[in-house]
Amino acid sequence: MDTKNKIKLKVLTLDDEIDFTNEISDYLKNSGFIPFSANTPEDGYDIMSKNKIDLLILDVRLPGTNGLDILKKVKELYPDIEVIMVSAHGDMDTVIDSIRLGAFDYLRKPMRYIDIQIAIERTQKYLQMQRKLEKAEEKYSLINSDIQSKIGRHCIGKSKQIIEIYELAKKASQYPDINVLITGESGTGKEIFARLIHYMSQQKENYFGAINCSAISESLIESEFFGHKKGSFTGAISDKKGLFEVCNEGTLFLDEIADMPVNLQSKILRAIEERSITRVGDTKQIQTKFRLISATNCDLEKMVEEKKFRLDLLHRLNTLHIHIPPLRERTEDIGPLLIDFVEEFSEKINKPIEYIADDVFGALEKYSFPGNIRELRNLAERAIILSTGESLEIADFPLPTIIKRLEKRNTTDVDNKTEEADIIRKTLAECEYNQVITAEILGISRYTLIRRMKKYKIDITKNEIER
Repeated sequence: MDTKNKIKLKVLTLDDEIDFTNEISDYLKNSGFIPFSANTPEDGYDIMSKNKIDLLILDVRLPGTNGLDILKKVKELYPDIEVIMVSAHGDMDTVIDSIRLGAFDYLRKPMRYIDIQIAIERTQKYLQMQRKLEKAEEKYSLINSDIQSKIGRHCIGKSKQIIEIYELAKKASQYPDINVLITGESGTGKEIFARLIHYMSQQKENYFGAINCSAISESLIESEFFGHKKGSFTGAISDKKGLFEVCNEGTLFLDEIADMPVNLQSKILRAIEERSITRVGDTKQIQTKFRLISATNCDLEKMVEEKKFRLDLLHRLNTLHIHIPPLRERTEDIGPLLIDFVEEFSEKINKPIEYIADDVFGALEKYSFPGNIRELRNLAERAIILSTGESLEIADFPLPTIIKRLEKRNTTDVDNKTEEADIIRKTLAECEYNQVITAEILGISRYTLIRRMKKYKIDITKNEIER
């Protein structure tokens, strides 16, 4: 599937004969292309400056100028536009000059529609190949195909910020003993970069273990980290290795580290410092050498001040800090990510998408994306499901009213307890207290939403609703 690369060509016909340009435009439109027409060079340049033209059909002879001069100027100003020259007075010298100046093909008037079709199809195949190569170059410039398959992502972006973060992650991968702390809003791709660090390292063939500290009950979390001995508690029917042990010579990724219970933090700190653990119900120490990567969307320094997080643990986790900015601060990543997601889902659900309208990219770049990349991914999947043809139009991206309202709200700072609780209450109300939709818009899991509702004592009963 060649999203936006299997091209719905934008074709400009520049000829002084109005009947000819009208005839060609009608034919192009009926053949599934996007036609433009101009009868003077000035009009042609104006159209090319305002639209991303793929192909120019250009008459060699125009009043007051030479088509070869226009060809030369077009190739200087818009080198990506392919040109088919046409003329009723062609000779071999003109053909040769056209090719030398960069024309892709040459046709003689009067032309049959079949001649135009064959010439355009040749150009289209060439452009498809060129764009495939460009896309492959762009896609693999940061991460190779092997790493892509392991992290489950082809594209991580092309913005300056992402390139800098990638280089920092690459450096981190070379030092297995340093601990890395990745910060950023929910949905920015923190786990993707944690996996990148692991799979770019010498330990890439060893185990990568990921655990969400907020998704495990407090009664079981110690067993998950350290393992347990058979009979150490009800339900411990056999010995079990914990993640610290399983990730020996590999990587342990602790997501939402801020939600780790305070009483467990000292034990985690000891495991990091001593590189050894003791299973629950046992006395034997087990040595383990692991790389530790942590992630959070919270302000850990503020939590330290509030006595909710240990300062010494923060120092241990934060040997190297990587911060991933939200999508709204790197809008140039939206286009590549959207194309990547569309390719992924169109293949997954077997619904080919051949073109994404230009205004889709413009509209999405103006949107604040409170749910960041996770929200963009959801929008792409939804758009493909809603689309009625082989192209994606702006109507296929129905940003719901509730999201548009959220867009007007400042979502850049939800660290303050009162503000975060207020945002959750308002979003719940706008979503008619549907927790699934609310969690999706906020860019968090439903479990995390429920936990934060409990934290802020948000009770979706009649009293809370009336409040």
